Amino acid sequence: MENSNSQPLDAGFEYIIDVEDVTVRFNKSTEKINDLKEYFVKLVKHQLMFQEFLALQNVSLHIKKGEAWAIIGTNGSGKSTLLKVISKILKPYKGSVTVRGTVASLIELGAGIDPKLTARENIYLNGCILGYDKKFIDSKFDEIVEFSELEDFLDSPVQNFSSGMKSRLGFSVATIVQPDILIVDEVLSVGDVLFRKKCMNKMNEMLSMGTTLLFVSHNMQQVRAMCNKAIWLNHGKVLKIGDAEGICDEYETNIEAIKAEERKKRAQAEKALNDQAESIRKKREQMNAANKQ
Repeated sequence: MENSNSQPLDAGFEYIIDVEDVTVRFNKSTEKINDLKEYFVKLVKHQLMFQEFLALQNVSLHIKKGEAWAIIGTNGSGKSTLLKVISKILKPYKGSVTVRGTVASLIELGAGIDPKLTARENIYLNGCILGYDKKFIDSKFDEIVEFSELEDFLDSPVQNFSSGMKSRLGFSVATIVQPDILIVDEVLSVGDVLFRKKCMNKMNEMLSMGTTLLFVSHNMQQVRAMCNKAIWLNHGKVLKIGDAEGICDEYETNIEAIKAEERKKRAQAEKALNDQAESIRKKREQMNAANKQ
């Protein structure tokens, strides 16, 4: 069962994003299949073996217009999956998602960009994917180029761009209009400091004008600066939800405890390895001494 729908923005709603009891399920292959022919033979014979993996489990999130939410958690906790469900890239296996208004998503670096095309061509391609027509992109073209600071690379293939340059291009196109909802997933983790600051200022400007923000970052300083609410995911489940400042404090304390435990385990493993090596050395010395006798 799944229910994912988008509705126009109006004054008669409480939440601009309403995620209710959402579960996302993936099937992981439990065996290695070397070619397409083998895959189809096993498919026809019902011999394909899969293991169920729940990327999100019973997640609920209710966001009001104009709020700035951070989604935090370690790698693999389900942050990007939740953003993809809200962006209608993935459908939930169970639960419902209602999104009201226009959405601009920056979920993966290079998403919506063809590396074989030039930056100029990709501005039009990415704009079309976001729903803009050519006339509108023409009117905003100079503004996009100016913000991206890619004037000298407009006719160069994007495959030659650094990750920071791709981030500039994607962010500049996605934020050329004032969306009702802006979704940003780790794209500000690349690129130079000055441009990241420029993007932060742009997002703050959009927030002040009523845009709702969903922001994923491992940088708690950025989260505190941009967001007033946070949801903490752990292995696909909601661990904490509330004010960003308090959630960030708890998350950092938890991460430090995990890192300390990992350092302790590494130290113990290294000591055990050294003890084993020392034991082997002593046995060799004893054997050499016995052979000399």
